[in-house]
Amino acid sequence: MSETLLDTLVDLKISPVSVEVKERLEEFKLLHSLPEDEWFSELCFCLLTANSSAQKGMQIQTEVGDDFSTLSQKELSRELKRLGYRFFNKRAEYIVGARPYSKSLKKKIQKLAKKDTRNAREWLVENVKGMGYKEASHFLRNVGYTDVAILDRHILRIMYENEMIPEVPKSLNKVQYLTYENVLRLIAYKLKLSLAAMDLYLWYTKTGKVLK
Repeated sequence: MSETLLDTLVDLKISPVSVEVKERLEEFKLLHSLPEDEWFSELCFCLLTANSSAQKGMQIQTEVGDDFSTLSQKELSRELKRLGYRFFNKRAEYIVGARPYSKSLKKKIQKLAKKDTRNAREWLVENVKGMGYKEASHFLRNVGYTDVAILDRHILRIMYENEMIPEVPKSLNKVQYLTYENVLRLIAYKLKLSLAAMDLYLWYTKTGKVLK
């Protein structure tokens, strides 16, 4: 990791950005205490962000609301298309496919994550179609778990530019994901940050925004 990036992160920790980061983490912590329907809505949001953007996912989450749980797959597909979402058919399929877990998701995740958040992530990857390690990590972070990394294209680009990984991969298998995550885990430990906080700081260095 370059000294320049390390210095940037240290500076951000004592800058006004740190207030935004802390507020965002508090929002995630609050969501952790909310009911099952809010967790399912967040799961849908994370399914929507794959190969898309957080901004578009947030817009759709706000406009669709409770209809994530009630619209037919065809109706949901039409609604996603109306809202300008690119992968409207496939994401509608994934969201409808996840509905069997909508009333028990919070309970299941909290039980699995009690010993290790990564247990919950494995369950999500194995059981929720359309959810890879990045999307599962994103969901877990957004419902209050701070010890997994979201290896999206921005984070991978930063890691590559700072000689932390040999290339920016088009996709990550499980071994690669866990290996790269551990690289960030070590740096977060040195900076006395959670992986969730460091992700927000790194994302800010690339985008100038602190989003969920």
